Amino acid sequence: MKKILFSLLTIIFFLQNANASSPQVPDYIIFKGDTIPVYNLLVEKYFDNIKKSDNGELFGLKFREGSTTFCWRGYQAVYEIDNDSLFVKHIIYCGELFDGNEIDVIESNKRLRDFFKNKVRNNRVLVDWYSGDLNLPKENLLRWDGVFHKSFEKEISIEIKAGEITNISLIENYIDDPNRINRRYKDTISKVLFNELYKLNWNNKKDFDCSEKYIVTIGKNGEVSDVIMSEYQTKEEIKEFWDRNEYNYCLKAVRKGLRDLKFDILKINGKPVEERYYVEIWVEEDGKLEEWTEY
Repeated sequence: MKKILFSLLTIIFFLQNANASSPQVPDYIIFKGDTIPVYNLLVEKYFDNIKKSDNGELFGLKFREGSTTFCWRGYQAVYEIDNDSLFVKHIIYCGELFDGNEIDVIESNKRLRDFFKNKVRNNRVLVDWYSGDLNLPKENLLRWDGVFHKSFEKEISIEIKAGEITNISLIENYIDDPNRINRRYKDTISKVLFNELYKLNWNNKKDFDCSEKYIVTIGKNGEVSDVIMSEYQTKEEIKEFWDRNEYNYCLKAVRKGLRDLKFDILKINGKPVEERYYVEIWVEEDGKLEEWTEY
């Protein structure tokens, strides 16, 4: 008799590419008297803009080789909003602000001059190479990619054009609808999906076995928008490992079992996003799913 195991691993849609696999410290921004973590790497964008190689070192601070695991870059930037403009105010070594320590302003100013040269004015640099949004945490962590990027239920969105502040607004990244399924905590969604699939009788006249790994996508509207088999993507793979009728039957069964679910809307930077989940099921001979297990 087959044992049943159901597992689901969240894949965060807005996972960013990173040079390290361990959690990384953010930069900071001084805004209305508060020093707030910020998850936008604006100094790196300047580096991209001038098309200059880092050569493994910036601001006299080496990184990658010999750098700490929590700060792959080897430095942190501190920004400041002043007179409706965004500036780089300090370049500090990793963790310099930990435990309430003060910034070594002399060393910071030296790093600014050495790198930005004549762009330095009054010991700071206008971020004139950046146009876009800068979002600051306001309320409750919503999603984290496990390395750097974090999204919050409410954020302060600062619109910037060539370093000048054009608008500041409050955005909400989570729509709490009492008639929909709570989506705040990604590790609870697996149980919801299992409960829906548990209702199905997996017995069928042709004795198809749908024990397999699937990828379930919750779309931007909070509904299941797609289900695919995770290991068989190409027509050649499907033809080699599956009977076409069995393959179509199983996908249809999973899609049908999840189609009525409606989750709360999740957003990143105020825009709805989708999330994907791995779902692995084994079906018993009686067509039922056993006790739910997650790993």
